[in-house]
Amino acid sequence: MDIILLQNIDKVGGKYEVVTVKNGYARNYLIPRGMALIANKTNMRRLEDYRFRQAKKEAAMVGEYETIAAALKEKVLKIGAKAGTSGKIFGSVTNIQLANAIQDQFGYEIDRKKIELPDDVKTLGTYTATIHLHQNVDSTVEFEVFAE
Repeated sequence: MDIILLQNIDKVGGKYEVVTVKNGYARNYLIPRGMALIANKTNMRRLEDYRFRQAKKEAAMVGEYETIAAALKEKVLKIGAKAGTSGKIFGSVTNIQLANAIQDQFGYEIDRKKIELPDDVKTLGTYTATIHLHQNVDSTVEFEVFAE
């Protein structure tokens, strides 16, 4: 059965994506919980209209995204973490922590899903993360992990 997802669902698809799932999964789980709609002509037309409006809104935001990207490239973000004597931190730094630090230190609200970290940040030091603000606007931000 073809359905339109209304939210991100792990191992199925992203928000407003048209996917094919088994009939029982769609009828008994996704649709009753408001997570999906049947992909009929009416709903597909509404989806296309919504995508068109979102694309228009995103095109207007490109200028703002470029200014955010330029501002983030120039600055170094500081993230405190509990660490042992060898410089290894307890746990690791995640994109959630990075998004919260950008919000607190610079005042820009960036979705955590748009932040891509290097492999594993498990030691103290300086790292570089990639931020995908828009399909045409990517930025990098340096962040320093220091011991609290």
